[in-house]
Amino acid sequence: MKILLLEDNKKLNTTIVKRLQIKGYKVDGFIDGKEAYDAITDGYNCFVLDINVPKIDGIQILKKIRESYKEVPVIIISATVELDIIRESYDFGCNDYLKKPFFIDELEIKIQRLCKVSNEKINFDSDCCFDYKDSIVTISNEDVRLTKKERLLLNLLLINKNQVVTYEAIENYVWEGSFVSLESIRSLVRRLRKILINDYIQTAVDTGYIFKA
Repeated sequence: MKILLLEDNKKLNTTIVKRLQIKGYKVDGFIDGKEAYDAITDGYNCFVLDINVPKIDGIQILKKIRESYKEVPVIIISATVELDIIRESYDFGCNDYLKKPFFIDELEIKIQRLCKVSNEKINFDSDCCFDYKDSIVTISNEDVRLTKKERLLLNLLLINKNQVVTYEAIENYVWEGSFVSLESIRSLVRRLRKILINDYIQTAVDTGYIFKA
C-alpha cells in the first residue's frame, strides 16, 4: 500500500515514515505543501496530512484530493484545537482527525482501520518470527510478548538489518525524539538480547548496534 505523508516537522516526518515502512507500506514523506499537492495523482491508497504547512495548507490539499478520489482515506494530523478548522476538515471529506501530540501507534491503528490492512508476521530466522500487531516474538514455538520500547527497537533493527543503527537513530525512533541516556539505550538492548536468546544484536563500538540474522 502506498501512503502520502505531509508533515513539515522533519524529525516527526522521518519517524512516521520509518514506523510505517516496517509495516510494509511504501511511504512518500513531504514537508512542503506544494510538492505534496503536485504528487496527489501518483496512485496513493491513503493520505496523512498536516494542516499548517508551507505554501499550500492541508485543507486545500484535502479539497483537491476529493476532486479526484472520493473514497481514498484521508487522515488529518494537526495541533490546532479550533473547532471551525476541525469541522472544515470533515466537511471537505477527511475520514479521521488526530490531534498533536499523538502516539504514532494511534496513527498506525487509524490507517489499519481505514484501509483494512492485514498485519503480517516478520520472519528473521527459520526458527524465529515477530508479530508486530501483537508485539510477540516466537522462538521455537514459544511466545514472548514485548514491551512497547522493545518492539520499537526490534522494528528499527529489522528495518536496518546488517547495517549499523546509531544511538541517535534509536533515540529518535524508540523514544520519538525525547532525550534518553546512553545507559537507558544499553539497558533496553540487554533486555531484548535476553529475549531473543541467539546473538542477533551485535555492538558497533562507540556507534550503536547491528542486527545480523
